[in-house]
Amino acid sequence: MSDTHTATAAVTDPASRLARMRVSSLGAVIMLIIQFILGIVYNLYGTAPTAHKSIGLFSSPVLALHVILGILLIIAGIGQLIRAIGTRHRLATWMSGLGLLGILAAFFAGVGFAGNGAAGASLGMALAFAVSLAAYVVLVFALPSSSTT
Repeated sequence: MSDTHTATAAVTDPASRLARMRVSSLGAVIMLIIQFILGIVYNLYGTAPTAHKSIGLFSSPVLALHVILGILLIIAGIGQLIRAIGTRHRLATWMSGLGLLGILAAFFAGVGFAGNGAAGASLGMALAFAVSLAAYVVLVFALPSSSTT
């Protein structure tokens, strides 16, 4: 019975929640880096859209992985923000919100880029990626690594 009580206390412990947020922030950083690599690979070896010819979001395996990972990043960002709100930790909430905002901005810039190949949309993806990456890296370094002190 005391093991159950201890496990429940650990789940509701604010320090434990923040430590789990740190780990999920690291996961977001890794996903963002993989996303960036997929985008660069497609940029170097894929067919770029033009103002007269758009590309399908699933027109190549690399681009399809890039789009799927983008959708997974949106889901992860929403989950991260919900967790942050639950911790009532101001920095975690703001940085998680900023990270999600950057992911959404990159996603919509990517959709725009696939439609017309505008350089501004490509720049928008890169800048939004940088904002998201910075927000989650802040959380990796600012949040505690474990609930033990």
